[in-house]
Amino acid sequence: MNIPANLKYTKDHEWVLIDGDTATVGITDFAQKELGDIVYVEVETLDQTLDKDEVFGTVEAVKTVSDLFLPLSGEIIEFNDALERTPESVNADPYGDGWMIKLKIADASQIDELLDSEAYKTLIGA
Repeated sequence: MNIPANLKYTKDHEWVLIDGDTATVGITDFAQKELGDIVYVEVETLDQTLDKDEVFGTVEAVKTVSDLFLPLSGEIIEFNDALERTPESVNADPYGDGWMIKLKIADASQIDELLDSEAYKTLIGA
């Protein structure tokens, strides 16, 4: 299982890449394996400011639909439009081409509440 050490994680299986005051967000390798084949990613919150843990979108797999939870408060400034054409990128490359949103971080202190790779491995029993 791929759990990059340079990322932060949530208990809801999102990953976060911090770059200054911007965060890139997607779902983890563990989450995409649990969901199965991803067929659709929906994010209707572009240009909205949401609080941490609010639903920012959904991911649809063959047998289920799961909510996506915002790991940090902030404004959603970009959606990975390529996922509209190739949602399977989430399965093939969850930490690369399968990223979902970029967000302008409103409260940097929340970063400290995210899990590091070791804590996430413990959470999922890896």
